[in-house]
Amino acid sequence: ASMYKVKVKDQFGCVAKTNVLITQPDPLQINLIDQSVCLNKELELDANVIGGTNPIDYLWSTGQQSKKIIVIADKDRTFHVTGTDANGCSNTDQVDVTVNDLPVVSAGTDQSVCNDGTTVTLNGSGATTYVWDNGVTDGASFTPPLGATTYTVT
Repeated sequence: ASMYKVKVKDQFGCVAKTNVLITQPDPLQINLIDQSVCLNKELELDANVIGGTNPIDYLWSTGQQSKKIIVIADKDRTFHVTGTDANGCSNTDQVDVTVNDLPVVSAGTDQSVCNDGTTVTLNGSGATTYVWDNGVTDGASFTPPLGATTYTVT
């Protein structure tokens, strides 16, 4: 901040004095972080702003005008956002979104159990972790209930 003295003299020789304080607000900065997500995932992008003077207006390369936007990760893309504060100061940043293909997961072959009490083991393949429905743990034996039951792995 700087203080300036202003002295004004009119055509009659009258003098007026005053002080003017001029401050410079913190510069507006936008900090976007690159993202890596799974294909077709809904992703929230947030224009994380530091400094500037509120209110701040936002304009994304998608045409949206809000601090946060939701996008669907359908392909690798770069999104830009420009923030403009109440003083007319602006800054722009970009975020690169990398889209990873979904794994091709297999639940294995169908199994038949002839005797009540026989245990089976289900093993998923094609990914690194597996979550089965119906309380099944990947690679752990269990006794299925009587009747046909379908098990799904994610």
